[in-house]
Amino acid sequence: MTELMTVTRPLAWTRIRRILLSRLVLALVAIAPLAACQTRPAQLAQDDDAAWYIGAKPDKPFDIPLVDTGRLDPKYRRQQVSYNGPEQPGTILVDIDKRQLMLVQADGTAMQYGVGVGKAGFSWKGEARVGRKGVWPDWSPTATMVSLNPDLPRTRKGGLDNPLGARALYLYQGNRDILFRIHGTNEPWSIGEQMSSGCVRMLNEDIADLYERVPVGTRVLVKRSGKYRA
Repeated sequence: MTELMTVTRPLAWTRIRRILLSRLVLALVAIAPLAACQTRPAQLAQDDDAAWYIGAKPDKPFDIPLVDTGRLDPKYRRQQVSYNGPEQPGTILVDIDKRQLMLVQADGTAMQYGVGVGKAGFSWKGEARVGRKGVWPDWSPTATMVSLNPDLPRTRKGGLDNPLGARALYLYQGNRDILFRIHGTNEPWSIGEQMSSGCVRMLNEDIADLYERVPVGTRVLVKRSGKYRA
């Protein structure tokens, strides 16, 4: 499991945590108007956003906020599970209905992660590949998003307030970017929910883990209603 950044002095840790969590709360407020891969229904807004965070993992150029996974349903926590399906090791499998992503391993197991998925009418299914990868990636709205909301910013630099989070895997079919991503999120309570604009979102610490495990070219299968294809 991901290791926490160690802080030996309780007072120093309290001060660092207060600064970190204050930054996160301000960042969450700042991104509220954005509508790309990130939608925050009022009923899911938390009374205490900062309570979700317990520390940080050193990363560049920003540390990765770590979530209290005890707040998640156990089935959405990162874990190694048995796998006896037909897909080859190294394949990413996303089950929209179960809100889970698996990376098939070579030893009859899979790494399983909880995910948030697209709201009704936005979820995509099919086969793709990881066409490129990004670390603290910049965000840009699609043409459709701009047509629906012309006031959207045309780009947003990577960071704690970015809807794509700490990492992103960009899905391609052939040489075409299909505009769906597997990416981090700064809304950890959305894991297990159906509320994005179609992308697959993961805890920042989980997408960072997956990012290190998969190369560009990795096969991705996204299943909905028990099928990868219509």
